[in-house]
Amino acid sequence: MECQECHERPATLHFTKVINGDKTEIHVCEHCAKEKGYVSYEEEAYSLHDLLSGLFNFDSVSLNEQKKNSFVTDQGLKCEKCGLTYQEFTHLGKFGCAECYHTFSERLNPIFRRVHSGNTRHDGKIPKRIGTDIHQRKELHILKDKLQQLIKAEEFEQAAQIRDQIKSLERSINQTGKGEG
Repeated sequence: MECQECHERPATLHFTKVINGDKTEIHVCEHCAKEKGYVSYEEEAYSLHDLLSGLFNFDSVSLNEQKKNSFVTDQGLKCEKCGLTYQEFTHLGKFGCAECYHTFSERLNPIFRRVHSGNTRHDGKIPKRIGTDIHQRKELHILKDKLQQLIKAEEFEQAAQIRDQIKSLERSINQTGKGEG
């Protein structure tokens, strides 16, 4: 989207004004936003690039330190398929090809853990109204994993309780499946 003020640069800031119920949207570039007084920065602006760089270079203390150290860290890490370096990836914020994910995976898991509250796996969202069967199957999978962990830990009393929950849930799934077909 083009800046509504200068019509030269892409609009990176989007404002919505609501006055007496009338909604007005303004789309401007960072330069025009500063110039027209939509925003005022006392320091250098903190951009999306800085945010992504902050996630990728989480070991550094500050943004300035990250910028200084960014040329030093991971210079050798490079995708064999498309040639994208880790440094270029942190600058662009996107992969060059599907192989980049595997090439940079060691660096990505700590980032995913931070963003996803300690988890590196994203299961997605399921609508509540139509996803009853999916929710039950997901819960069944979780219970089966938990059962295996309890058996390995030799906690057989808790494992028996989980086994009973699994059987009950499987009966429920089977009954729901018969009613639909």
